[in-house]
Amino acid sequence: MESKSRIRKIKRRHWLVISIASLVLIGLIWTITTALLIWAYSDEESPRQSDAAIILGAAVEGDNPSPVFRERIKHGIILYRQGTVSHLIFTGGTGSAGERAEAEVGRDYAVAHGVDPADIQLELESRITEENLVNSIRVGEQAGFRTYMIVSDPLHMKRAMKLASGLGMDAVPSPTQTTAYQTWRSQFPFLARETILYMGYMVKGWIDK
Repeated sequence: MESKSRIRKIKRRHWLVISIASLVLIGLIWTITTALLIWAYSDEESPRQSDAAIILGAAVEGDNPSPVFRERIKHGIILYRQGTVSHLIFTGGTGSAGERAEAEVGRDYAVAHGVDPADIQLELESRITEENLVNSIRVGEQAGFRTYMIVSDPLHMKRAMKLASGLGMDAVPSPTQTTAYQTWRSQFPFLARETILYMGYMVKGWIDK
């Protein structure tokens, strides 16, 4: 009797180990697959003309955009000069008390580089990507915009476009052609963060369903 009980315990232990190992393997495969999809999507770009480019916010340093934000602004200016978009929407609020809003710093940089202030809209309250887009929809609707280009770093584009799609936006990707994330040492943490956030968004979507 004791022998049978011991066998059952061993079987249950083996089943538990196998189950945990299977879940870990599935999680690992999902994580790697997601990272590869994000990396592959970083080259996606549309030449479509749109009403406005939404420049996703990033950190600022006083009155100056951070290197990451500057590259996004410069890309938006290129789209504007090419006539691919007729307006720019700068997004991003203040990171902490006393700082200028990211969108204001972005606007000032663009105006200093030849963009007509009348062709710029600001979204001054957001702190994260989803808020960037949600608030930009409101700003765009007030301005009469219908179509958008989303501007951000290449590794950020897949999550940004997934969020835009979930919000029902008529948007296409336009990743920056240059980025502050030049080396693998800087790219890997960014990719890891985007992978985790993208997977979290997917899980949230499944739960909400």
